Amino acid sequence: MAYDAQLASRVRELFADGPPVLEKAMFGGLAFLVAGKIAVAASADGGLLVRVGAARAGEILRTTAAQPMEMGGRTMHGWVHVDAGHLSSRRQLAEWIDIGIAAAANA
Repeated sequence: MAYDAQLASRVRELFADGPPVLEKAMFGGLAFLVAGKIAVAASADGGLLVRVGAARAGEILRTTAAQPMEMGGRTMHGWVHVDAGHLSSRRQLAEWIDIGIAAAANA
């Protein structure tokens, strides 16, 4: 399954006023890298993969609609998956991108 091109376009638009970003196709999705680190990715399974960092992962999973990110049957610690239904507004998407940028900066 290919990533959601419309979601990728929305992410790209929000990055336009932010730090320099590199787009890279990875694992069937489209990753957005800041300073060489993946911040977020439009997932091949739909929705957004967000780097949150190990320190914040538990809190984010308890207090948001995010789910643990799994790849190849393994939980990827420090990452979450946000379903597209929770990214419908510009504000919602921007909040997740900001979390990803902050976590990438500290990775």
